Amino acid sequence: MKLRAIMIPGVVAITAVLGLAIGAGAPAACAAQGPPGQPSLTNPAAFTERAPDTFKASFDTSAGTFVIEVHRDWAPNGADRFYNLVKSGFYDGNRFYRVTPLMAVWGLNGDPAVAKAWLGARIADDQTHKHSNTKGMVSFFQANRRSTQTFINLADNSATLDIQIAPFGEVVSGRDVIEKLYAGYGEAKPNGNGPEMNPFYDEGNTYLEREFPKLDYIKKASIAAP
Repeated sequence: MKLRAIMIPGVVAITAVLGLAIGAGAPAACAAQGPPGQPSLTNPAAFTERAPDTFKASFDTSAGTFVIEVHRDWAPNGADRFYNLVKSGFYDGNRFYRVTPLMAVWGLNGDPAVAKAWLGARIADDQTHKHSNTKGMVSFFQANRRSTQTFINLADNSATLDIQIAPFGEVVSGRDVIEKLYAGYGEAKPNGNGPEMNPFYDEGNTYLEREFPKLDYIKKASIAAP
């Protein structure tokens, strides 16, 4: 697979280019299973449940716990995708692979077979300018290509992002935890020392654990009880 980094002011978004190929070294299919009885995470089309109008998702991470409150009317497509990613266990084990002063990014499943399967599982854009990408707001990368890469705004990015990215929720508890996420690697090269996408899609979390052991990660994401 060939990937390139597309620079949006204040953002690094990853776009897949022609030539997707799943390597022979990918983990066995059983590693792509979520909760018992659930379809394989390698089948994105199976995860299209409509989200509640409002709900909260709890993220138990290596840095502590934070809670995101989602409002479906802000961005219906984004809210539905986020709900399914949380409920299915897709986010479990994800590394916060890009943490900068502007944002904390996750949403790449650690199993390469799963990560590749979702590259093309894009959702339609939501209407922008309902809410702004201010500090604490949560959104998906990127206009016309939204899939699973998710980020929390760590600063007010409304001037650069609102024109194309619609937030679907906000961090309502644990903002101090977000501030503690390891940010020492920064962006990918040449602008920082963070993970590269090609080796990630070859090896998944094996690559991240070996080369970027200080990255914080999600232990368990779950839909909070009403």
